[in-house]
Amino acid sequence: MIIDAKNIQKSFGTLKVLKGVDFSVEPGEVVAIMGASGAGKSTLLQILGTLLTPDGGSLSIDGTDVLSLGAHPLADFRNRRIGFVFQAHHLLPEFTAVENVMIPSLIGGTGNKQARERAQELLALVGLEARFSHKSSQLSGGEQQRVAIARALANSPAILFADEPTGNLDSRTKEEIHQLFFHLRKQLGQTIVIVTHDAGLAQLCDRSCYMVDGSFS
Repeated sequence: MIIDAKNIQKSFGTLKVLKGVDFSVEPGEVVAIMGASGAGKSTLLQILGTLLTPDGGSLSIDGTDVLSLGAHPLADFRNRRIGFVFQAHHLLPEFTAVENVMIPSLIGGTGNKQARERAQELLALVGLEARFSHKSSQLSGGEQQRVAIARALANSPAILFADEPTGNLDSRTKEEIHQLFFHLRKQLGQTIVIVTHDAGLAQLCDRSCYMVDGSFS
């Protein structure tokens, strides 16, 4: 298993958000996590992505016990082995598409030339060969999200986590982004975990897991 989470618990004050969640994913799977707002989906995703620490439980990501890592090793692991796509693209407006995609590689210590070549390769993979030099204000919403997806793949992560990745897009663009995720799985063997309210996207996934009040139903 590339993700093995057991008995994950998380509270905020007196509110129990996750109540002993078990969750596992095999390499190359595309898995949807669904449920009503407040069910705990995004909290679980943040814990799986090492952005948030659980109150209890165990978590292995790509063979690493991530809960045992100190702050600096954990940040390095996250940069190298985990990619994130959010509902908002979070592109830096002063940078071009290529420069935005280069950022994770540069943070990880990759040289400028190699990082640029990797960024161009990924932008071509997501269908943006003609947009290398465009800044985010010159891109459509769907194009901006494609840049964000390419950026998330910059360091060849073991897992791509996506939190409502098409929540801000129109119907046609949503479908294009949905298909892109499966293109990435086909081309890269990418493991993808997606939190979504979109039943159409969930139906495309290998399986869907439904959260109700902090646990899977």
